Amino acid sequence: MAKSRNIEVLLRPAVELYTVAACAGAALLCLTAPWSLALSPLLGLGSALAFLIFGAIRLRDVWAILRYRRNIRRLPRYVMTSRDVPVSQQRLFVGRGFRWDQRHTQRLMQTYRPEFRHYVEPTTLYRAARRIEARLEFAPFPVSRLAKALAWDSRLNPARPLPPVGGLPRLHGIEPHEVDVTLPLGERVGHTLVLGTTRVGKTRLAELFITQDIRRKVGDQHEVVIVFDPKGDADLLKRMYVEARRAGREGEFYTFHLGWPDISARYNAVGRFDRISEVATRIAGQLSAEGNSAAFREFAWRFVNIIARALVELGQRPDYLLIQRHVINIDTLFIEYAQHFFAKSEPKAWEVIVQLEARLNDRNTPRNMIGREKRVVALEQYLSQVHIYDPVLDGLRSAVRYDRTYFDKIVASLLPLLEKLTTGKIAPLLAPNYSDLNDLRPIFDWMQIIRKRAVVYVGLDALSDAEVAAAVGNSMFSDLVSVAGHIYKFGIEEGLPGPSTGVKVPINVHADEFNELMGDEFIPMVNKGGGAGIQVTAYTQTLSDIEARMGSRAKAGQLIGNFNNLFMLRVRETATAELLTRQLPKVEVYAATVTSGAIDSSDPSGNTAFTSNTQDRISSTSVPLIEPAHVVALPKGQCFALIEGGNLWKIRMPLPAADPDEVMPKDLQELAAYMRQHYGEAGDWWASQGVPVSQKQAFPDDLQANSQQTTAANEAGGEDVET
Repeated sequence: MAKSRNIEVLLRPAVELYTVAACAGAALLCLTAPWSLALSPLLGLGSALAFLIFGAIRLRDVWAILRYRRNIRRLPRYVMTSRDVPVSQQRLFVGRGFRWDQRHTQRLMQTYRPEFRHYVEPTTLYRAARRIEARLEFAPFPVSRLAKALAWDSRLNPARPLPPVGGLPRLHGIEPHEVDVTLPLGERVGHTLVLGTTRVGKTRLAELFITQDIRRKVGDQHEVVIVFDPKGDADLLKRMYVEARRAGREGEFYTFHLGWPDISARYNAVGRFDRISEVATRIAGQLSAEGNSAAFREFAWRFVNIIARALVELGQRPDYLLIQRHVINIDTLFIEYAQHFFAKSEPKAWEVIVQLEARLNDRNTPRNMIGREKRVVALEQYLSQVHIYDPVLDGLRSAVRYDRTYFDKIVASLLPLLEKLTTGKIAPLLAPNYSDLNDLRPIFDWMQIIRKRAVVYVGLDALSDAEVAAAVGNSMFSDLVSVAGHIYKFGIEEGLPGPSTGVKVPINVHADEFNELMGDEFIPMVNKGGGAGIQVTAYTQTLSDIEARMGSRAKAGQLIGNFNNLFMLRVRETATAELLTRQLPKVEVYAATVTSGAIDSSDPSGNTAFTSNTQDRISSTSVPLIEPAHVVALPKGQCFALIEGGNLWKIRMPLPAADPDEVMPKDLQELAAYMRQHYGEAGDWWASQGVPVSQKQAFPDDLQANSQQTTAANEAGGEDVET
C-alpha cells in the first residue's frame, strides 16, 4: 500500500498504552534486577534508558489519541481578558484555530461512521447524570444537593455538563494543534462581512476587532473607529469606553444616541457637502423608489434641491428643520430669496412689486396661485414681465406656480419622513443650532472625526423606532461616502495650513446589524471607499436580510461581491451557508472496506472443500470541503473564515474573562443596566416591563462633553469628561 493512501484513524483504542506499560515494566526490571535478564548493572542501566525513551515516544502517541478523543467531545476552555488581547500594527487577531484542508474533511467524515459513534456521542455516565439532574430539580434540600454536585463545572466532576454553546465540538476538535489566527491589516481595505444568527457571537467578535482598532497606533497616531449599533448593546458601549480610556483617548470619544438626545453629541446629516445636490440625495434617498412612488421620489428630490440651493445662497446651513419649514410653506423662502436677489441686482424692483400687490384681489388672481400670499403672486407677475434669469429664483418660482392642493399631494411622501426626523428632542439633535451658546452638547461631522482620529459610538435606538434609525443611519452613510470622495481627491489635510503629508488614515467602520441601515449609498462605500482608507466590517444575520433590504438579489450580490473577507458563524438559512460552501473546492476522502468471501470446490475428489479470501479495499469519494450542515452546527463563538484570497480557517474566539481593571463608574453601570433592560431580545420583551429608570440618571457623566453642565449632570454631581 502506498504511503500516500494510508488512512489516518485517530478514533480508536489507545493500544500504545500496552507498549508503554511493557516498556515501563522492562525499565524497572533492568534497574532493579538486571541479573534476571543476564545483564550487568551498567548494561541494565543502558537498557532501562532505551526502554524509557521508546516508552516516551509511544506515550506521546497515546497522548495524541487521548487528547483527540477528548476534544471530539469537549474542547478546552479558551478565555481571555481584554487587556490580554494582542494588538499589532500589521495583523488583526481573530482567535485560535487552524487552516482547514483535506485531512480535516477526512477526519470529520469518520466521526459520522457508526463504528466510531461511542467516541463521539456523550458517555453513558454523562447521559445518566443529566437525567438525574433534571429529575431532582425540585427535590427537597438534601436530595437537591446531588443535582448541584452533578452540575458542578469542574474537572473533578466526571459527568460535568458541557458548556452552553451548543453545536458540535467535533468541528473544531478534529485538529488538536491550534495556532493564533490573524488577518493582515492590508486585507481589511477589502472589507469584511460577518454572518451569523442571533446570539452566536457576532457582537463579541465585533468587540474583539474594535478593541484592537481603538488601541492600535499607526506611527504616533491612532486610527479612526466608527461603530454603528442600531439596537444598542450595553456591553459594546462599555467595551468601547473602557478601551478608549485605557488607550488615553477618552477626550476623543463621542457618543451619538437617539435614545438619549439630551446628553448625546449633535450631528447635522445634511450640513456638510461637496456638492449641494447631496442634500436632496440624502433626504429623498430614504423614500420608496418602487412602482408609482418613484415619480414622487424624483419630485421630492427636485423640491428639496431647490430649497437647499436657496438656503445656501442666503448663507444658511441646511438642516432637517429648515427644509421641513420650507416644504410646508415655500412662499416664505421665495419672498426671502427675492428680497436678497433684488437687493443686489434691482433695488427698485420692490416698488413695482408693491404696486402689483396692491391691485390684487380674488378676481384677478390666477387659478393656480389661489391660496398663495399676495406678495408671492405679485412677485410671479413681475418676474413674468421682466424676464430675469437666476437659476435659484427660477427654481423657487416653478415651485410656487404649482396649484397648492396639487403641491401638497406630491410632497405627501416627503413630509412624514421629515416629521419623524424633527419631532421631539431629536429635532435639535439632528438639526443643531450652531449659534445657541447655551447648548453645550458637542457638534461633530465626519471630517472633524477623521482629522481628530476620534472614536464614535452611534446608537440608533432601532428597537424604539426602526424607520427613524434607518433614515439617520442612511444619512450618516451618505455623508461618510461624500467625505470619502473628498478625502480620495484632496486628502484629509485639504484646507489646513502647512504642507500636506499625504498620509492615509485608516477609517474603521463597524456596522452591527447593518441590514437595518444600508441602502443604495452603502454600495459605493464598499466599492470605492477603500481608496480613502475606509475599512468596513459589516455584521448581519442572513443573506436574505441583505436581499430584502436592497430590494433585489442582483443588488445584494453587487454588495456582497465587494467583501473580500468572510466570517461565517452559525446560521440557520441554507442559502446563507452556501455563500461560503459554494466558494470551496471538492476534495478526495478515503474509506477502507473489508470484504470476505468463500468459494466451494467443484472437484468432489479433491482435498479442498472451499477457498476463502479477505481483502481491505480503499475507495475514494469526491466531497465538498465542508457542507452547509456543518455551518449550521457550529457552536457559539466559533466560525469558518474565508480570508487572504480564499484560505479557509476554522476559528474559535476567546470568551471574555472578568478583568479586575474594568471597574466602571456607577453611572455607566446604570446606563448599561438600562440598555440591557430595554434593549433585550424581541422575544423577551416582557422581562423589561415595569422597570422605571430615569434617562437623566442613566447616562454616565464620563460620556458627556467636558463643558457640558446640564441639570442632570449637576444633580448627579459627577465629574465631566470630554467626549
